[in-house]
Amino acid sequence: MIDMSVDLAGMRLPNPLMTASGCAANGRELHRFFDIAQLGAFVTKTVMADPRSGRGTPRMAETPSGMLNSIGLQGPGIRDFAAGDLVWLESVGARVLVSIAGNTADEYADVAAALCQSPAFDAVVGVEVNISCPNVANRGLVFACDPLSSARVIALVREKVPPDVPIFAKLSPDVTDIVEIAGACVKAGADGLTMINTLLAMVIDTELLRPQVAGVTGGLSGPGIRPVAVRAIWQVRAAMLGGRIPTVPIIGVGGVRTGDDALQLVAAGASAIQVGTATFNDPNAPMRVKRELAAALQARGFARFNDVVGIAHTRLDRKRQ
Repeated sequence: MIDMSVDLAGMRLPNPLMTASGCAANGRELHRFFDIAQLGAFVTKTVMADPRSGRGTPRMAETPSGMLNSIGLQGPGIRDFAAGDLVWLESVGARVLVSIAGNTADEYADVAAALCQSPAFDAVVGVEVNISCPNVANRGLVFACDPLSSARVIALVREKVPPDVPIFAKLSPDVTDIVEIAGACVKAGADGLTMINTLLAMVIDTELLRPQVAGVTGGLSGPGIRPVAVRAIWQVRAAMLGGRIPTVPIIGVGGVRTGDDALQLVAAGASAIQVGTATFNDPNAPMRVKRELAAALQARGFARFNDVVGIAHTRLDRKRQ
């Protein structure tokens, strides 16, 4: 038997597998296929202050080895979420990592404060701060593309969330230096990082010769982005090992379909794994990946999941010697 338990900055989970935000709604749909309480944690769709209908249709497009989505953070708003979806998640025993966002830094803080008032807040094991949203107070600059904007959001959310509940900054790969952004978030109070969010992308309909989604651009996800996720995780973990930024847990996400896919992210430095796009054609993917990852560890002679986190860095050093 493999010990799959993890401790992510005080977020103690029986296994490292999670859903990815936005790919499993808020739990009810996926719960029809398996008991979501068996996951290490269920990650909610990003919730904002007010209800949002999202972007116009079409909002999705298939791409080679992935998909483009332009949903627009559709959702019920934090108060309805806290009184409804979160209460339901608690009722089925799920451990919940709540993804939050805002149009301004202060709005992030307001959403976090409202979340903490939920009668089901005990089900919340952590807060994932989706900073890949445009800052409407700063001419639409995406928070995650600027270290100062990222740090301000994290600092304000950290003030609102109880100190024993860890917060994770979800980083965008659409930056020149992801290590700089990661360091700013950790120094501002992030207890961990989620890496990576989708890549900004675009698809042209070659019959109509116009953008295929109504929002023109969207987020690229799926197997095609996995090498980008591995690279980003590797760079940030290397910076931690080198003492350039404080060491915190990384939740890896991006193109995971199999246990071997997950193992790549773990070996690069991820302490937990989220499965997203794969659930669209295989709703059982998170649980299947958990089994496959455990089998892959056992086949390689490991007894504990934690023994493999970041192992590729030590093996690279051996190769150089």
